[in-house]
Amino acid sequence: MVAAQTGLDVGEFVWTGGDCHIYDNHREQVAEQLSREAYPYPTLKLAQRDSIFDYTFDDVEIVDYQHHPAIKAPVAV
Repeated sequence: MVAAQTGLDVGEFVWTGGDCHIYDNHREQVAEQLSREAYPYPTLKLAQRDSIFDYTFDDVEIVDYQHHPAIKAPVAV
């Protein structure tokens, strides 16, 4: 969306997390998550809008998205 509004090519999105952690009672679920093979990336289709503030949920389409089954984990207390 930012690239479309600024006339730039799509580039790289860099994310930095804070306070990221794994609870002790979630180790098995984390191991399962890390053992999974990634699916091919989906395609993101974005409608053209005059302003970044004009976008709605209907302007975004995700095509060919695949996901693995959910991994259940107990609530950590």
